[in-house]
Amino acid sequence: MHILRPSADRRLNLLTGLLSLIGAGVLAASLLSHSPEDPAWNTAAEALRPHNWIGYPGALFSDVALSLAGFASWLIPIMVCLSGLRRMRSKSVEAPGLRIFGAGLLVLSACTLLSLAPDWKPLHETMPPGGVVGLALSAYLLANLNFGGTLAIVAVAVLISIYLTTSFTVETVEGWIAVPMAWWDTRVEGYQNWQDRRLARSEQNRLIKEAKRQSSSLPDPPPPEKKPRKVPVDPPAEETTSTFIPIVPLEEAAAFVPQLQVPTPAPSAAAPPWEVPRRKTRKSDSFFQLPPTALLSEPPARSQYDEQELHETAARIKVKFEEFNVTGSVVQINPGPVVTTFEFKPEAGIKVSRITQLSEDLCLGLQAESVLIERIPGKSTVGIEVPNRKREIISLRQILESDEFRDSPSKLTISLGKDISGRIKVASLESMPHVLIAGSTGSGKSVMLNTLIMSVLYKSTPEEVRMIMVDPKRVELGVYEGIPHLLTPVITDPKKATYALRNAVLEMERRLKLLAAQGVRNIDQYNKKIRDIIAKPRDLFADPHEIAELDELRPLPFILLIIDELADLMMLERAGVEESITRLAQMARAVGMHLVLATQRPSVDVITGLIKANFPTRISFRVATRVDSRTILDDMGAQHLLGKGDMLYRPPGTSRLTRVHGAYVSEEETAAVVENWKAQARPDYDQSFLMAPPNEETDDDDADNSAALTGEQDPRYQDAVRAVCELGKASTSVLQRRLRLGYGRAARILDMMFRDGIIGPPDGSRPREV
Repeated sequence: MHILRPSADRRLNLLTGLLSLIGAGVLAASLLSHSPEDPAWNTAAEALRPHNWIGYPGALFSDVALSLAGFASWLIPIMVCLSGLRRMRSKSVEAPGLRIFGAGLLVLSACTLLSLAPDWKPLHETMPPGGVVGLALSAYLLANLNFGGTLAIVAVAVLISIYLTTSFTVETVEGWIAVPMAWWDTRVEGYQNWQDRRLARSEQNRLIKEAKRQSSSLPDPPPPEKKPRKVPVDPPAEETTSTFIPIVPLEEAAAFVPQLQVPTPAPSAAAPPWEVPRRKTRKSDSFFQLPPTALLSEPPARSQYDEQELHETAARIKVKFEEFNVTGSVVQINPGPVVTTFEFKPEAGIKVSRITQLSEDLCLGLQAESVLIERIPGKSTVGIEVPNRKREIISLRQILESDEFRDSPSKLTISLGKDISGRIKVASLESMPHVLIAGSTGSGKSVMLNTLIMSVLYKSTPEEVRMIMVDPKRVELGVYEGIPHLLTPVITDPKKATYALRNAVLEMERRLKLLAAQGVRNIDQYNKKIRDIIAKPRDLFADPHEIAELDELRPLPFILLIIDELADLMMLERAGVEESITRLAQMARAVGMHLVLATQRPSVDVITGLIKANFPTRISFRVATRVDSRTILDDMGAQHLLGKGDMLYRPPGTSRLTRVHGAYVSEEETAAVVENWKAQARPDYDQSFLMAPPNEETDDDDADNSAALTGEQDPRYQDAVRAVCELGKASTSVLQRRLRLGYGRAARILDMMFRDGIIGPPDGSRPREV
């Protein structure tokens, strides 16, 4: 295809464009000041001064143009003006012959269209609106076709000429239609929401009136025979949505009366479905629309608490503590969705450590699966968390419809679940900024990953968040294959996972350079600045190279890297995986790249010191031993969890653990949301993330046979130095295991370290000193 390219000299292009604009203005002035009395082609007059602003040439042009093409002659200066503007911007013209043909066809079809009304003569009596050419073409078409057929042919010719002359496409029409349709959908949905809220309020008022009418007809309850003793209770520290109901004590527990604190959820915590409007995406989000919560199952009804059973449990706790000479009383009971917290106030002289050591004995006395004992901050009581006989299933839909999730501004808001008091807990990956998840088989780790991914799918579009999923087990994350949020297909090969992590490091470095070039500190500032640059109108005389560079700028999406089983990768590709994860965890927060690592084996050879130091946010489900709990949380307690979503959550910036009961999402719900996203768009994979980086090391056996390298030339030299400094000893076997090197290459690297003074001389069969 022939392309009419502008001159390499920008000044010449600018001059040519200015001349074209001046010519277009002269032609427009000639047509605008046309007078039938001027001497011209169709008028024979005396040699008088013409009325046309351009003089005799203008009078001649306007007379010829209006006589031949009528009002369609105005297209000539318009097309000359557009051509001049394109020339000034130094833009190429693709297929100039087709564009010239399209311009001619546009003038002819416009002439014919204007001449379909022969009685309309706005110029003067002898000049038709479409000129002589339009009159002849319309007369020919009307003689062979009827008026409808002629109009259809002329309309098709106009559309074809516009398509050939301009850059007009079908997508342009879709963009024009999408804006008013989105506005109309918003108005219709707002009206429907208003109607739903109105019906809900009327139904609620009816139920309240009916309940009042029924309660007024019931007889008053008889007064209690025995008046309970009053026990002083410390005021709750931060309980603003709770109702306190005193429990009448049993005879065997008449010595003390704990207060039952029944949490009442805030009105915003469980908003009805009609008060949860679907968020429309911005214009920049194209045609993506977030899925509705109706795809998820309805939240189950909340089970009621047996006050008598709770009181009996409180009495048994007191009796069990007295068996070990720990005196005190239960002063408050806080029922929760999964566990009930009994606040035990010890008497003076009782150490907290004595109470916490009795957790196993308390399990035996209460016949409970596990009991967690911890001090309650801000109170003089100890919380004893006892499992409920009937656990509440926390639905993901209930979390997504809450105000906490809906009002969160972060695109990476994730649903955690509910705390022990029943309050909804959500968090933002932007503030974490990376999270480490551990838990044994069946503890709820995989459901937590699904909940995290589903939260992002309900909060962000593919233009806002992209994901890289690594699933060595091949069965957990495969359901998300094909969603448009994926940056790569779900990775199951450990080697490709290593490539993806190393390429993610390169992407992080590229983004850091982009942020530095724009003079901003984080991705939010960068995206805001880029949107302002895109929205700013272009200067007519700006440098075309600068304009091209500005046109290439786009807001950066967040990138979420999810690794389902870290232990498998660490066993196969330890060196590359650990180094990439460490670099990403240290530097990727500013550029919007966040890591989510999950493992069911929280041992020190999987969760190394380098990884733990850069992951301040950690979540632990039930683990086998207290050693595993200390490895993941730096504290004990995870071994006493109940499983099935029961977790200990350590937020960033604090060492205080929070017990949270995770939300549940089924496979059917996940599949429904995935199909909703698949129906909107196909994934746009970046296959370069699965390829070896440019500086990827060759096979180790081939490297062993290569020539001797110096420390500066060997790319694994710095990794070897780091490994021996971490272990405090150096030997060829250590380097072979840690870096997967051949014996010859490991020995050469040791010689380089000895030459550089990092390690000492050989000492027989013992490792060298560092």
